[in-house]
Amino acid sequence: MGGRKPIPISILFSFIFFSLSATLATSLENHSLNRPGKYTIRTITPPRLALSRRFAPESLFTLRLQRDAFRVKTLTSIVDAAAKANRTRARGGRGFSSSVVSGLAQGSGEYFTRLGVGTPPKYSYMVLDTGSDVVWIQCSPCRKCYNQTDPVFDPKKSTSFSGVTCGSSLCRRLDSPGCNNRKMCLYQVSYGDGSFTFGEFSTETLTFRKTRVKNIALGCGHDNEGLFIGAGGLLGLGRGKLSFPSQAGLRFDRKFSYCLVDRSASSSKPSSILFGESAVSRTAVFTPLLSLEPEARHVLLRRRLNGISVGGVRVKGISASVFKLDNAGNGGVIVDSGTSVTRLTRPAYNALRDAFVAGASALKRAPDFSLFDTCFDLSGKTVVKVPTVVFHFTGADVSLPAANYLIPVDSSGSFCFAFAGTMNSLSIIGNIQQQGFRVVYDLAGSRIGFSSRGCD
Repeated sequence: MGGRKPIPISILFSFIFFSLSATLATSLENHSLNRPGKYTIRTITPPRLALSRRFAPESLFTLRLQRDAFRVKTLTSIVDAAAKANRTRARGGRGFSSSVVSGLAQGSGEYFTRLGVGTPPKYSYMVLDTGSDVVWIQCSPCRKCYNQTDPVFDPKKSTSFSGVTCGSSLCRRLDSPGCNNRKMCLYQVSYGDGSFTFGEFSTETLTFRKTRVKNIALGCGHDNEGLFIGAGGLLGLGRGKLSFPSQAGLRFDRKFSYCLVDRSASSSKPSSILFGESAVSRTAVFTPLLSLEPEARHVLLRRRLNGISVGGVRVKGISASVFKLDNAGNGGVIVDSGTSVTRLTRPAYNALRDAFVAGASALKRAPDFSLFDTCFDLSGKTVVKVPTVVFHFTGADVSLPAANYLIPVDSSGSFCFAFAGTMNSLSIIGNIQQQGFRVVYDLAGSRIGFSSRGCD
């Protein structure tokens, strides 16, 4: 099939339904990882979703994009710090799981998992974050706490809660540990958007459905502020010493995976985060990974992104050299569950955008929206054809559903190409592009995988 030929209606394998927020719903049941050509998009005017009264869909999306910009800056600084160290090497139980849901119904643009904290377990939504290394939860008494869906956790009512002393090895693992007048360890975590959490550092039991994981070091935050609306805390899934995989990795052989559901679909069923051998999907395609030590907290793709195709044709100007990881540790690609929009180095983004615009020349353009400079007016349309987009990694070609790169940004029929350029050498694959895939982290095997049937 040529890159510019429309796919006949009789062989279409997905229809994408227009929804009132940042994403579209898509059927991945028969999705091929490397199918070229074009997708046909079917648009349907939807009812307005019942969202938090605090945010309209458009303003929530804009706020999420603003936070995205801060997050990208923070991720870049973290990897830059690791590059200065100029040292690279690859890291080399019984499974359990928890649900993954969109936080949109709670007024958040994040993805949540639901965990029990303490003994007896008190269940709460936790932000799922592969870019963070500390597990924490809001605790009473709250000096300053943001609104959450569930009651704030009270450590006094948990028989398994235990404070950490200032001189302990756990306390020394913190980047900036503190100490109170009782010689108990204090923690503080700040994020690039100005959000922060501060309180006691402690150990506690986490319950994943019916599985209890004891003695997990976490922050018990009494002073918290930021865009964590709805969730009670955060499950850090990075590669730092205090992340959940680092603390409990021996329990599940350092293998976990998640699938991010369509955050905007009101009827979306919860997906799951899996820990253990069951996390490794049989249909996943894998590429090697590499992390920078000791400062790097993210997984970098070892052989980089080798290229991108649009409409079945490799984009000129996008090759492995554009995403190369140099000897000093600059460049490379990370996969991040907390960043929404994929950022590509500016030369790669410009080439990708121009190729997509050429392939979508029949579509009416719309004004730019926030960081998006390529938008289309699809109002009044029922079916439109758009070029396919395929990522080419070492050992893995990943074909994105159209819903993962052409997204509605308002209720008036404006759709935007969901990529952005960055002046940094680091590229980030965000969660919009990950939706509908099971993303597999096999840290024991030093590889990362993608499966298009992961949310089943």
